[in-house]
Amino acid sequence: RMKSLSQRLKQDEILIAPGVFDMISAKVADSLGFDVLYMTGYGVVASHLGLPDAGIATYTDMVSRVRQIAEGTKTPLIADGDTGYGGLLNLEHTVRGYERAGATAIQLEDQEFPKKCGHMLGRNVVPLDDMLAKIRVARDTRDSDEFLIIARTDSRTTLGLDEALRRADAFAEAGADILFVESPESEEEMRTICERFDLPLLANMVEGGRTPVLSRDELQSLGYKIALFPGSGFLAAGQALKAVYTDLKETGSTAGSKVDFYPFAEFSQLMGFGQVYDFEQKYK
Repeated sequence: RMKSLSQRLKQDEILIAPGVFDMISAKVADSLGFDVLYMTGYGVVASHLGLPDAGIATYTDMVSRVRQIAEGTKTPLIADGDTGYGGLLNLEHTVRGYERAGATAIQLEDQEFPKKCGHMLGRNVVPLDDMLAKIRVARDTRDSDEFLIIARTDSRTTLGLDEALRRADAFAEAGADILFVESPESEEEMRTICERFDLPLLANMVEGGRTPVLSRDELQSLGYKIALFPGSGFLAAGQALKAVYTDLKETGSTAGSKVDFYPFAEFSQLMGFGQVYDFEQKYK
């Protein structure tokens, strides 16, 4: 699994990464043949804890989700590691834990703790030297160079694009494998970012966020190597749940509902009931 993400980054085509946030979303995405999956912090915290992505979830909460998703899927997994959940010693523990849990890359950001979702206002960043120390610790801690370090800066929104570019330059020099300049606010800014760096660049496509959501071809022609769609799954699932539960509340039944249901037999197969049947036949 690990080799395949760095190998896949050598492809000409941009890698499209759907956001997965629980085992149903992970199994569905895994079955569709994506190059990479993205464990979204926002989605996992919402799904697992029912709380906002505001630095409330702990390392323990998150690493258990990483392990569960990695073990239950075959596709390489990028996992959101937020700020590393504390100081440099915590970060060392986080990097070691995420790698051993089966992630193929960890995303680390330069926000102050407690962090906020990257498309919210009022995000503050730590001094650049603090983030560079994190990147160095992450590089020194990982067991394999195939476990990739994605360095994200959230400085664009508060400090402007020039500072974000300056920081990403320094991240590259400190040894990050992939650069993530969060929430550029126009296609022009996205082009400026892509023209500046040789390392693989990551675009974050949040429906309703601060960055324009572009097509695959547009993102690829700008020069991005990975495009995350972190919220698409949980926003669609939330909408579907609201629709079917509203029907149920208003009519008292799903008979006559216009909601498009996943066929029960297919869903059961996806969740592994076929293996249960095979097991029972074998040991009957």
